[in-house]
Amino acid sequence: MGWKGREKIMADNILDRFKEVKEEKVVDASKKVRVGIIGTGWIAEAHVESYLKQPDVEIVAAADLVEGKAEAFFDKFGMKVKCYRSHAEMLDDESLKLDAVSVCTYNRTHAECAIYALKKGVNVLLEKPMCVTLDEAVAIRKAEKESGKVISIGFQPRMDENMKMIKKIVESGKLGKVYYIQTGGGRRRGIPTPYGTSFIEDKTAGIGAVGDIGSYSLDMVLNAVGYPKPLTVSGYKSNFFGTRPDYYPEHPEYAKKFEVDDFAAAFVRLEGGIVLDFRIAWAMNLDTSGDTIIMGTEGSLRIPSTECWNGSVGGEMTLYQDVCGQQTETKIPIIKGDGSLFDKKIRSFLDAVKNGTGAPVPTSQIIYNQAIIDGIVKSAEAGHEIEITIPEC
Repeated sequence: MGWKGREKIMADNILDRFKEVKEEKVVDASKKVRVGIIGTGWIAEAHVESYLKQPDVEIVAAADLVEGKAEAFFDKFGMKVKCYRSHAEMLDDESLKLDAVSVCTYNRTHAECAIYALKKGVNVLLEKPMCVTLDEAVAIRKAEKESGKVISIGFQPRMDENMKMIKKIVESGKLGKVYYIQTGGGRRRGIPTPYGTSFIEDKTAGIGAVGDIGSYSLDMVLNAVGYPKPLTVSGYKSNFFGTRPDYYPEHPEYAKKFEVDDFAAAFVRLEGGIVLDFRIAWAMNLDTSGDTIIMGTEGSLRIPSTECWNGSVGGEMTLYQDVCGQQTETKIPIIKGDGSLFDKKIRSFLDAVKNGTGAPVPTSQIIYNQAIIDGIVKSAEAGHEIEITIPEC
């Protein structure tokens, strides 16, 4: 048998190690989870649509600061739920007997709403990013521990089989000791203003691309390598596109309202001697800022970028190794998953609530994600590298 034949057998053997048998889960529909929705903007639609697919959920309440908005939102679904003008008013109504809430509000109010719900003894599914600052993340963690309730962060890419494969490859030892990671991505033109200015104003968003899609990109690689603690960061951010009136031909006034980043980059040192080279964009004069690369002493993994960070990978991955003195490349085929990643996010949260198990995407990990985002912002504003200090919580 020639070398090509042996290489094919070795490649197949490598892929076989990552295969697993899937088991069908049976949902106990007799035990209903009573859910409230906080914030009825566009992302809330995805939450409601997914909850309606679950046989063990009752959506019983909603809250939105804008008068009549929650009522109009549920009218579109042909649903009648009890509506409130604030999260506090809804959570204070003990007659609702809420089991869980989805927090679908602006970034700036993520922490406030999540903490209030936890203190009321209600489980929380918190949309990403976790919050805006590290201090807020610490406060959420403290409230979670005091409450004993489940809070999971809305990173549905975790549910993608290709993302799981990345983690399996790292954990298999095929890469050896990981020492360098390059990651990021973004959009050539993709500032999220079709839904108005809530993503671009400081009073509502607080952070821009670095939190919106950057948090996804960070989670992909940090989760794969076991979420090591960030130690230092040298960060950069800019807003060259968002502040240009010609970027919004139909709404040039948006340029004056743009107060966050549309591009961010950083060089981050992590525990374990790992260096993270990161960049993310809502807009850039480039089709991609590069593939994700995880480099190790025994092998490296290339993960193709996507046109618009959509929660999966941009194509088949490549595992680079030396085998018996020969440089080899093993292609990792795209795994076609079944069902919606968003539905899987909702289902995993509900299972955790009902079974008393750990959060699918725990704050103990995402606080490191938030610490990096917070560090990038602070370092960029300071103009130099800073240490990342995460208080005990």
